[in-house]
Amino acid sequence: MERLANKVALVTGGASGIGRASAMAFARHGADVVVADTNERGGTETVDAITASGGSACFVRTDVSKANEVERLVKETVGRYGRLDCALNNAGIEGPAFPTGQYPEAEWDAVIRINQKGVMLCMQFEIKQMIAQGGGVIVNMASVAGLRGLPFQSPYSASKHAIIGLSKTAAAEYAGKGIRINALCPGFIDTGLTKHVIGKKPHLEDKYKSLIPMGRFGTAQEVAEAAVWLCSDVSSFITGHSLVIDGGASA
Repeated sequence: MERLANKVALVTGGASGIGRASAMAFARHGADVVVADTNERGGTETVDAITASGGSACFVRTDVSKANEVERLVKETVGRYGRLDCALNNAGIEGPAFPTGQYPEAEWDAVIRINQKGVMLCMQFEIKQMIAQGGGVIVNMASVAGLRGLPFQSPYSASKHAIIGLSKTAAAEYAGKGIRINALCPGFIDTGLTKHVIGKKPHLEDKYKSLIPMGRFGTAQEVAEAAVWLCSDVSSFITGHSLVIDGGASA
């Protein structure tokens, strides 16, 4: 069933991982998709994968931490497809691992600039367009690290907490304008980022999986389908919600 038929979807951070899986899922469910990322090669590969499967997509290189580039992204989306029905603000970085008391200022600023400011800027321009057209849906990529602490990743955890707060606040502000805003909170998902965290210490994979009642990591596709569901009309009475996708770990 094509839950997003005749819809236009924007996915930031769509060059790899959850972003790529989500862009492809949106296309499979019938949406025209705009893929945004600073990684031109990866973004183009995502578009090629979508079009090869018969979908409609284009790539727009975008640094979400720069207001002028985000504004251009939304304008190009509307210029190409006529509107913006749903947006997945997924672009983000992890940052290096340091204790909070020793976290380098420049690295902290980089994580906050992309993860937190980037989502805020995307929301601002997406909301403006959605108000003009009479509604839409925004899904922001948070994390279970936005619900609890993540040792040695203080800016990442802080930024994900902020995304949940931003999502709830904006959801309350714009519900009357026909705009729904929710957040996704994935746990350990089998992506390049998770492999980077585990690194060359395979014993850590077993340790982390032991904390998950389902006994495995999630897949990018499972997160993508949750994003599709939140953007579709079947979740029409849901806004201001943070959906946890962690195999029961937080339970």
